[in-house]
Amino acid sequence: MSTTECGIELDLAHERRGAESRLAVVLKRTQSLWRAFRNRVATNRIYELDDNQLDDIGLSRHDVAEALRDTRLLDDPLLLLTHSARQRARTRFQRPPRR
Repeated sequence: MSTTECGIELDLAHERRGAESRLAVVLKRTQSLWRAFRNRVATNRIYELDDNQLDDIGLSRHDVAEALRDTRLLDDPLLLLTHSARQRARTRFQRPPRR
C-alpha cells in the first residue's frame, strides 16, 4: 500500500515539473527572440557607420549587408558578423607566402 501512495506522489511531482519546464522553454524562447530583435536593430546601426569605422571593427559594408540579407526576421545577424570579423582578423595581417 505504501508503494501505491509513493507512486501517486511521484506522478504529481512529475506533472508539476513538466509545467515548470514548459514555462522555462517559453521564457527562454521569448528571451532568444528579444535578443535577435535587439541585435537586428544594432546591425542596422552598424550599417550606418562609415567605411573607416567598419574597417576598425574588422567588417566591410558588404559583410553587414550580407548578414541582414541572409538572416530571417527573427534570426540573429550578429552571429554572421562575428564570424566575418573573426575570419578577417585571422587573415588581415598575415604575411604573403614566399615564392
